[in-house]
Amino acid sequence: MNRKLVRPREGRMLAGVCAGLARRFNTSAGLIRLLFLLSLLLPGTQVIVYLVLWVLMPNEDKYAARY
Repeated sequence: MNRKLVRPREGRMLAGVCAGLARRFNTSAGLIRLLFLLSLLLPGTQVIVYLVLWVLMPNEDKYAARY
């Protein structure tokens, strides 16, 4: 089981952040996307966190090439 936090090549919608989080926490990507969309109704920095994760999470293929 791959428990690393990476953005997968398959199952992406925008950047693959939600799909990567879903793989890491062994849940469906649709659930993570729904939770993210619902969180946008609340005040906060959700979009900034998403953008930071987009920058910090490596692509799956780049991560595999390093290890």
